[in-house]
Amino acid sequence: MKQIIFVAATLLLASFGCKKDSTRLIDSSYKPDINPANFSNSTIITNPYYPATPGKKYIYEGQTDEGFERVEEQRLNTTKTIMGITCIVSNFKGYVNGELVEETWDWYAQDNEGTLWYFGEEVNNYQNGTLSDHGGSWEAGVDGAQPGKIMPANPETGMKYREEYYFGHAEDEAEILGAGLSETISLGTYNNCIKTKNWTALEPDALENKIYAPGIGLI
Repeated sequence: MKQIIFVAATLLLASFGCKKDSTRLIDSSYKPDINPANFSNSTIITNPYYPATPGKKYIYEGQTDEGFERVEEQRLNTTKTIMGITCIVSNFKGYVNGELVEETWDWYAQDNEGTLWYFGEEVNNYQNGTLSDHGGSWEAGVDGAQPGKIMPANPETGMKYREEYYFGHAEDEAEILGAGLSETISLGTYNNCIKTKNWTALEPDALENKIYAPGIGLI
C-alpha cells in the first residue's frame, strides 16, 4: 500500500534552459572525491533529513505566481549505476493548475558517512500536455558534470555546499542557516529541524528557504 504525506508548501518549479553567462568561468576547483568504495551501501538511505522510503509518496501543494502548483515525489524500485555507484531512482512530477509541466527521474546515493549525494537527472519538459524538450538533464561524470551533496551527514549551521554542478545547466547551491530548530506547520510541530538557503548562479534573483524535519524531509 502506498503511503502518502500531504504537505502545504509554496513551491518554485525549477526553470531550465537559461542562457549561459559568458562572463563566468567553470569552477575547476570543484572536484568531489567520489570513490565507489565509500558507497558500500549506497541505496540504503538513513539520512534523517532526506528519507527515501520505497512506496512512500510525498505531495507538496501551494499557490504561487504561476498558479496552483503540485509536486509529487516517490522513490522507484529501480536503480542506476553512475560513476561505478549504484543510485536509487526517484520520480518527480510537477503540475501547474492540474497540467503536467515537468517529470524527472533523479539519481541519489548515500556514502558510508551518511551524506546523500545527487548524481543527476533525466528530464521531460511539457507544454500544453506535449513533451517539448529534455532541458535540464545531466549525469555526473558526463561532459564534466559533477555530483553534489543533497544533504550532509551531520548538518551544521554555516555549512555551504553544491547540490549539483554541470556548468551552465545545473548549478544549485545551499547553505545551512540553522539547526536544532522547531517548526510548526498545519500538520503539527517538528523539532530538530534544519533551515537552508538555496540559490543558483543561473538565476541570480531566485532565492529559496527550505525547512527539513528528521524522519520527514522537506516540510
